[in-house]
Amino acid sequence: MARPSSSSSASRPSEATTIRATSREALINASAAVRTAKLASEDDDTVSFAFDKGDITPVTHTNASKTPFDPELLPSGQLSLSLISLQGFWTGFALAASLIIAPQLAYSSNGLWRFFAFLGSLSLFHFLEFWTTARFNTPAAQASSYLIYSNGTAYNVAHTCAALEILLSNWFFPGWQAWLSGPIMATIGLLVVITGQAVRSTAMATAGTNFNHIPQQARKEGHQLVTEGIYGVSRHPSYFGFFWWALGTQLLVGNELCLVAYALVLWKFFSDRIRGEEKKLVEFYGQEYESYRARVPTGIPFI
Repeated sequence: MARPSSSSSASRPSEATTIRATSREALINASAAVRTAKLASEDDDTVSFAFDKGDITPVTHTNASKTPFDPELLPSGQLSLSLISLQGFWTGFALAASLIIAPQLAYSSNGLWRFFAFLGSLSLFHFLEFWTTARFNTPAAQASSYLIYSNGTAYNVAHTCAALEILLSNWFFPGWQAWLSGPIMATIGLLVVITGQAVRSTAMATAGTNFNHIPQQARKEGHQLVTEGIYGVSRHPSYFGFFWWALGTQLLVGNELCLVAYALVLWKFFSDRIRGEEKKLVEFYGQEYESYRARVPTGIPFI
């Protein structure tokens, strides 16, 4: 079943602002050093950067093949630049194609518009997973942050079933989604998709470097409980966002079977996950989190 491999733990480093300022100052100093090195150079020496745990150091050397680099940037590494670029290209291509094709098919009353609407929703979701991580939680950004291939078998099976329900109903059972595929339900579904996506992305941005796609089992020094912004409305906004985003996609495309299946399985998944995660949060923050949990709901029914 669709599973957002993420942690909505509401805490973040208290020194985030200082870190950003330090990083910006390091970049400015590095740029100045590079300019100085270029002016001082009397030959064709190559100037490059050595990256070591966030430190940016200009390095001048005569053999470009000896340029220091992080092995994780290679195709087999977690930071694989080739894999990041490929995923970015294909999510962008799929989104652009969907935005062009879906309206045309819908205008001509071709039921296949539902497939491209679903594809567009998926491609935007996966792109934003990476972009938001890269923008607001840069140290954690890696090729798997797109969640395209790293979100588990159940996730892939769920969306494959949704796509098959769209195609099979369109080809063999055109009346199957009649009551769910009208313009009113599609509009409601689209609004739910947009709302869910906006809440999830906002939650990731608000949590910043605290957000993790894998639940944390230990509290890091300096982390504080975040209760402002979107976390003042839902104590697990990333889960809230994904839950309603997923149901919205099925309303949008008129999938009756997958709408019910998504609702049941996602509810069970988040019920178990939130219960386990909040047990850890109580250990981390004690009465502070218990008070927060008492006054702020999840936004997911009966959880």
